[in-house]
Amino acid sequence: MLPLIERLVPGTKYLLYHYNPSKVAAIVFIALFGITTILHIFQLSRKRTWYFIPFVIGGLFETIGYVGRAISATQSPNWSTGPYICQSLLLLLAPALFAASIYMVLGRIIVLTDGEAHSPIRVKWLTKVFVAGDVISFLAQSAGGGMLAKATSGSGVKLGQNVITGGLGIQVLFFGLFIIVAGIFNYRLRAVPSLRSKQLSVPWQSYLFVLYGASLMIMIRSVFRIVEYVIGQDGYLLDHEVFLYVFDAALMFLTMVLFNVYHPSRIINKGEMEHHERDLESNDSGYAMADQTERITPK
Repeated sequence: MLPLIERLVPGTKYLLYHYNPSKVAAIVFIALFGITTILHIFQLSRKRTWYFIPFVIGGLFETIGYVGRAISATQSPNWSTGPYICQSLLLLLAPALFAASIYMVLGRIIVLTDGEAHSPIRVKWLTKVFVAGDVISFLAQSAGGGMLAKATSGSGVKLGQNVITGGLGIQVLFFGLFIIVAGIFNYRLRAVPSLRSKQLSVPWQSYLFVLYGASLMIMIRSVFRIVEYVIGQDGYLLDHEVFLYVFDAALMFLTMVLFNVYHPSRIINKGEMEHHERDLESNDSGYAMADQTERITPK
């Protein structure tokens, strides 16, 4: 591989970076993402919150992505393509994995509070709809990243950027809908609380605010990435590394730390979820309803 790829126009050079990547900044975020990811792995395995596996994988993506940037920093200005592609793809895709777990947390809060009647989308469809959108976004961004990595012409680069922008647009769209659905559910439940929500001692309302905060940070990051790709290779954002660390690295690190501090296992544990999911399923099952009636009928 050539350190500088001469591939767009014969005799010209396509720069992988428009600046010399900072080795110090990359190492700092390797350490930061590494620490929070290790803590998430511990929390996940200890509390068995398996729905948070995508979130943990996202943390690994971030950590390895900044390893790629650190390697690139040692190669300036003769960068090789391997570390560049690694950091480019992994840092691009990690937030989609964070989003998948965030979507699943809302569904579990709705079940926990017995608040399905207040949700604009039934719980059985809520997680499926938003995770499906997240998967489409993930695949589109992956495809666009692959196109950029293999591009041999200016039109190929432009196509890859457009596909990535479309994937990011899907991510922003579904996050916007997610915040609206969560807000409507929250408003309705506060206006007409379910019996279960009033009896719970766990701070489910605080965790909804955590979801809002995390969603907002990922939205800001995704909008930044859209603007970055729309402006293009000669844009101001791609010419200055600081924007990547302010609007991507820092926001994604704060998102991970937020869920370290407010880990969903504090309000949603496996045993309680199984109990509430059985109750939820009883609404659609005559046999389960009969069993439930038998339990509450005086002897």
